[in-house]
Amino acid sequence: MIDKLQPSVEAALAGIADGATVMIGGFGGAGQPNELIDGLIAQGARDLVIVNNNAGNGETGLAALLKAGRVRKIVCSFPRQADSQVFDGLYRSGRIELELVPQGNLAERIRAAGAGIGGFYTPTGYGTELAKGKETREIDGRMYVLEAPIHADVALIKAERGDRWGNLVYRKTARNFGPVMAMAAKLTIASVHEVVPLGALDPEVIVTPGIFVQRVVRVPRSATGPAGLKQAAA
Repeated sequence: MIDKLQPSVEAALAGIADGATVMIGGFGGAGQPNELIDGLIAQGARDLVIVNNNAGNGETGLAALLKAGRVRKIVCSFPRQADSQVFDGLYRSGRIELELVPQGNLAERIRAAGAGIGGFYTPTGYGTELAKGKETREIDGRMYVLEAPIHADVALIKAERGDRWGNLVYRKTARNFGPVMAMAAKLTIASVHEVVPLGALDPEVIVTPGIFVQRVVRVPRSATGPAGLKQAAA
């Protein structure tokens, strides 16, 4: 019987090694798997390469992982904003490496890894510092940069509901990078707020099929999340 459900966050994160490349879903706080990130801090893996859209907000979630000194390098498209002081301090002091990737390129590089594509040409970044050292090519009179896929050892993603086979559905914009990251990692770990019986998810609304997911763990819904606020107001 296929059963990918894990009894705890600790069990779901077992075996993540030092030096692993870890994709973490989320667009800022939307869809960020905070419980899995907190579990990764407790798990103790070090020297990590993190792939995320941002570089952390405030001092929770991804920012807490950075503050704990567990990250060697971050690959992202939007590292600095008003409350990204943890990353800013680490970067200015030379304690973290940054690979800056335009957001569309980031999503496509991750998708390419999952789709088995060896690389792709894009006009984005041509003629800038971001294209230095990369192959360029003229196609139909326009210059393009060759971008490589981004593979990961582990993907940590957040979904709304899942079943024991690992089929997932997401909540609105919390979906963001989750589906492509699930395809690009050797080990995908998904947190869900609700575990449903097999067959309860309409196949037409399943976004990430279980073939791309190896571990699923249920976590309580935060009282500060959008749905939690509605419940509190009621």
